[in-house]
Formats: sequence, structure tokens, C-alpha cells
Amino acid sequence: MSTFTAGEELAPLTVEITRDQLVRYAGASLDFNPIHWNEAFAKEVGLPDVIAHGMLTMALGSRLVTDWLGDPGRLVDYFARFTRPVVVPNDGAATIEFTGKVAVVNDDGTARVDITAKFEGKAVLGKAQAVVRA
Repeated sequence: MSTFTAGEELAPLTVEITRDQLVRYAGASLDFNPIHWNEAFAKEVGLPDVIAHGMLTMALGSRLVTDWLGDPGRLVDYFARFTRPVVVPNDGAATIEFTGKVAVVNDDGTARVDITAKFEGKAVLGKAQAVVRA
């Protein structure tokens, strides 16, 4: 049985997202909103360009935690708010940097992990928190 230590930092995770990955994610999630693949449409609705799916960004944040745990079944709960879009260029990739820290260890053996996700140095997830069990 693992135990957690308040203040313990998770190994950081850096992920690059390309337009190709957005199309694949759209197929897997059935979220074909054109803001995730059509540059003209995205700009027409006021976005700077095509943006990554919020749920993709959130899922990558959970990957930070499950990679650290070694067992995705130990992730009990996960919550995040979307605060800023991740703009994905036509050529190249958008880089998101994830970090996490054990914030609270509970008497029942669970712990809360606070997650930070940054794109271009700015947070893209707000109040991202996971509850994990030993």
C-alpha cells in the first residue's frame, strides 16, 4: 500500500498537440465541432485559430496523475475548469506543460493532487484537482 506525502511533486509531463491529433480525438470523442479543425470557422466565431478540445486537455491532466500512480484505478475523482483555450497551429504543435503536487493527505488514505496545466506560460485549467487512493 502506497502512502502519500503532502508537498510531494509529480514528475512533470509535457505534451505536444497537433491538428492531426485533434482530428483523431474528434473521431474518438464524437466531438466534431468545427472550432477544433476548421481555421476559418474558428476565427469567424472569435477564436484566434483552431483550439484543442477542452476534454482532451483535461484528459492529459489526468494522465499526469495516472502515470504517477502507476494504476489508473487509483484515481478516485477528477475535476477541472477550462480557463483558456489551447491554440493549435496548422504547422507544428501546441505544447502543454503539466505539473502536480500532493496538496492534502486525508485520514482515509486518499490524497488531493493539485494539477497545473500551462500553454504559453498561462494556465489553461483552473482548480484542476484529483483525488487518489493508496
